[in-house]
Amino acid sequence: MPQIAQLAETYASQVFWMLVFFGFIFFFIGKGMVPKVMATVEARDRQVATDLAAADAARKAADAEEEAWRVQANKQRSEAQALIAKAKAEAAKATEARLAKANAVVDERLAQADVRIAAARDGALGEIEAVAGEAAGDIVSRLAGISIDAKTAQAAVKEALHG
Repeated sequence: MPQIAQLAETYASQVFWMLVFFGFIFFFIGKGMVPKVMATVEARDRQVATDLAAADAARKAADAEEEAWRVQANKQRSEAQALIAKAKAEAAKATEARLAKANAVVDERLAQADVRIAAARDGALGEIEAVAGEAAGDIVSRLAGISIDAKTAQAAVKEALHG
């Protein structure tokens, strides 16, 4: 084969051009492009680290703000509950006072009604006694034929009713 026979003659030039080609690639890519790419990667890594640090600081600040907000909200909630309890107590006192007034008015009206009922009952009893005395006097005069005075008839009716 002629190619193998030529190998010894072209070997040195192929090695030379291979070294030139790889040298060119080494210097062009290795010394020119790779440092730029590495600088970009390092800049990106620094930016990511900076962004992560800023995010962590923002998270810590937000956590602190949230905790302060929670403390404030709990304080306001307890103040509101105290106000509600105070308002309930004042409302209960006011209601109790109004109920006491209303009870006093009702008790007064009941006492007045009891007095009127007692007076009406006494009046009715007096009228019943008077009517019963007259009726007793009429019955005695019709049945026995004797006439008795009204005071005696009234006394007999009172004794029969209360006695």
